[in-house]
Amino acid sequence: MKPLTLACVGAGNWGRNLVRVFQEMVNVRVKLICDSEEAIRNSLRQQYPNSEIVSDCRQVLEDREVEAIVIALPAVQHYSETKKAIVSGKHVFVEKPMTMDFREAAELDRLAEKQGKILMVGHLLKYHPAVTFLKSLIQSGEFGEVYYLYSQRVNLGIIRQDENALWSFAPHDVSVVLHLLEQEPDSVSARGECYLQPHIEDVVFVNLHFADRKMAQLQLSWLDPHKVRKLTVVGSRKMAVFDDVESAEKIRVYDKSVESRGYVSYGEAITIRYGDVVIPHIEMVEPLSVECRHFVECVTQNKKPDSDSKDGMRVVRVLEAAQRSMSNNGAAVPVVP
Repeated sequence: MKPLTLACVGAGNWGRNLVRVFQEMVNVRVKLICDSEEAIRNSLRQQYPNSEIVSDCRQVLEDREVEAIVIALPAVQHYSETKKAIVSGKHVFVEKPMTMDFREAAELDRLAEKQGKILMVGHLLKYHPAVTFLKSLIQSGEFGEVYYLYSQRVNLGIIRQDENALWSFAPHDVSVVLHLLEQEPDSVSARGECYLQPHIEDVVFVNLHFADRKMAQLQLSWLDPHKVRKLTVVGSRKMAVFDDVESAEKIRVYDKSVESRGYVSYGEAITIRYGDVVIPHIEMVEPLSVECRHFVECVTQNKKPDSDSKDGMRVVRVLEAAQRSMSNNGAAVPVVP
């Protein structure tokens, strides 16, 4: 089988990781890499002498050999560049968020379907072995009923100028929450503040409420003394913490629960059960490598991606509701599928 001929558009902070992973794949030929920054292009020429390094995206779109395009540009460009790529007859992998407007996301979904092209969104954590493990625990019933989840995604990091902390960080956690719970929230509320730049929230707190009374809370910030990438799942039988900053012990499962026995006497109606803390062995592979291999497999075998355009639309719908809530002083905003 001949390798998939692919082009990467955007090779900056995150795009360079995508370029690296696709370049390492034996069943992929990265023919073109496009970036507007001259310093990045010069570095790419030294690293990848077998790829053509260009500054104009039109060269990528017009190249008939290119079958698929990987887009890792600022989020505000995702809609326009993805649309151009699909119209030009290419399959597309676009980084998260799919777009910054739900109507645009829906348009791209319809366009990809009409053109018969794969459109996959970079919801990286859906391909993380630790998230896969959590999903298996929930599906097996080991957690009992899942009550609520909360995540922290904070650090003192890159200050964005074209998107706030919600659109930059929350796609990761929203995609995981929807994936684990297999449903969308019925309402979203969010509060944020702009401390460093006007009109760009550096710190955001988001609350998701679901029809079956499950809840999820997201804490997002690039203005924080700690680097934290943590998700906690609380169920009726067990609880778990996924800590992505940990190098080896990514997940801890707590055999703890609170049980109600009906009213017996004060202090006896509710009992707390303490069990063991288990650190399961999870075979770790780079999530980005899993994600990229999945995209190639979907294109070459005409399969539906796990993070397809419908998944991208769901995440954008929640983010858009959270943005409206922030603009309305945290008022709850309904999420209508």
